[in-house]
Amino acid sequence: MRVGRLCVTVGAALLLLAPAAAAEEIPRPIIESIGPAVEVAPGITHRDITTNLGAGQVMADVVDVDLSDPAVRVDLLWNGAVASRAPVKAMADRIGAVAGINGDFFDIGRSNAPAGPAVLAGRALKGAVPQGRRAAPAVPGAEMDYVFAVDATGVARVDRLPLQGEVRRKGVQLLAQGAETPPPLPILALNQSAVPVNGIGVFTSDWGDADRARTLCGSDDDRDAPCAADQVEVSVRDGRVAEIRPPRGGTLPPEETVLEGREQGAAALRTLQVGDPVDVDYGLRPASGVAPFMAVGGSPILRDGHPTEDLNDSARAPRSGVGVAPDGRHISLVTVDGRQSDSVGATLLQFSRMLGELGLKDGMNLDGGGSSTLTYRGPGDPATTIVNDPSDPSPRLVPNGIAVWTV
Repeated sequence: MRVGRLCVTVGAALLLLAPAAAAEEIPRPIIESIGPAVEVAPGITHRDITTNLGAGQVMADVVDVDLSDPAVRVDLLWNGAVASRAPVKAMADRIGAVAGINGDFFDIGRSNAPAGPAVLAGRALKGAVPQGRRAAPAVPGAEMDYVFAVDATGVARVDRLPLQGEVRRKGVQLLAQGAETPPPLPILALNQSAVPVNGIGVFTSDWGDADRARTLCGSDDDRDAPCAADQVEVSVRDGRVAEIRPPRGGTLPPEETVLEGREQGAAALRTLQVGDPVDVDYGLRPASGVAPFMAVGGSPILRDGHPTEDLNDSARAPRSGVGVAPDGRHISLVTVDGRQSDSVGATLLQFSRMLGELGLKDGMNLDGGGSSTLTYRGPGDPATTIVNDPSDPSPRLVPNGIAVWTV
C-alpha cells in the first residue's frame, strides 16, 4: 500500500478547460488530483495520480519523458530473445535504464513470445500473430500490427507495422530449359508464436530456444487446435538451402535462417532442394512511411485526444499504457494499480480518458493485470525501484517493454 502522496486538485481546472457544452454532456473528470512532477533524470519526471472512479479509490503513476532532450534515449526493453521473459526491473537494471514499463501481451505459458511486432535499435525482431491468436481480449478496432514507435529523430507515434516478405528461388537446376522462374513464396510470420494456417514463417537467432514446432500448432482463431499434420523446416545458410528437416527447438546461430511451413506452406517448401540458391527477403513496413528505431505492440485506445470507439467500461483491472503528446516529442508511461485494497483499477474507457486528461493525443494500451509494472531509478540510486503496486505476489516475468535512459 502507498502512503504520503502529495497531490493537488485538478478536477475543477479540467472542467474549466473543457469546451463549452450542456452540463449533462460534460463527463466527470477521471483525474481528481495529481502530484507535482519530481525529476528522475534530465528530461524524465514522475507524478502520482489519485482519483475515485465510482467503485473506490484508484492510484496511478506517470513517468513523463522529453524526447527532445538530446540526452534521452528510448528503445525496446527485452530479455535478449523474443521467446524469453524476465521482470521489468531486472531487464531495466541490466542495461542501465532510468525507467521502464512492461510492453505487449504475450503467449503466456507457452512460447512466452509477445503478440505484436517489435523493433529493437532499428532491427525488426518479430511480426504480429494472426488476430484470432491474440493472448488477451480484443480491443475494438485494434489490429495486431499496431505499435507504439519512436523513429531515429526522436519522434513518437502510433503506427502499424505489417510484415511483408517472400522467398525467391534462383536458378533452380531442376527447371527445364526455358521454363519460367517459380513464383516467390510469401512469408507470413517472423519470429512469431503462431505461423498462420497454410503459411511460411521465418525464424532467426532472435527467436531464442523455444520449440519452433509449437508455432505450427493451433489455427488462426484457436490456439488449442491440433498441430498441422504437414510441417517442415528448411535451413538456409549463405543464401542456399542447407537442410530440410522436421521443426525443432534450440537457438539458431546468427548465420542461419530457417523457414517453417505448415499445410500448403509446407508443401511449397518441399519443392526446394538442398543446395538451391534462395533469397529470403522480409521486413516490417510502417504505414506512416517512417522507419521506427524502436517499436512495441499494443492496442490504440486514444486517437486525436478522444477514446477509440466501443471501449469496455465495465471490467476494472491494473493497466499499463503509453501516450504521445501532440508534438510527438513528449511521451508518458502510465500504470494504474488494481486488485489492491487502496486501488480498484480502471476500465479501458476510463484509462483512455485518463491518458487524454494528461494532455496526450494518442495512447496505447499495453499488457495489464499482473504484468503491469513501472520502474525508475532516482538520482544517485544504483538500481531502479518498482513504483506501482503490481497485483501479483511477485513481479511477473514479461517478454518486452519500453526502456528509457540518459546518456
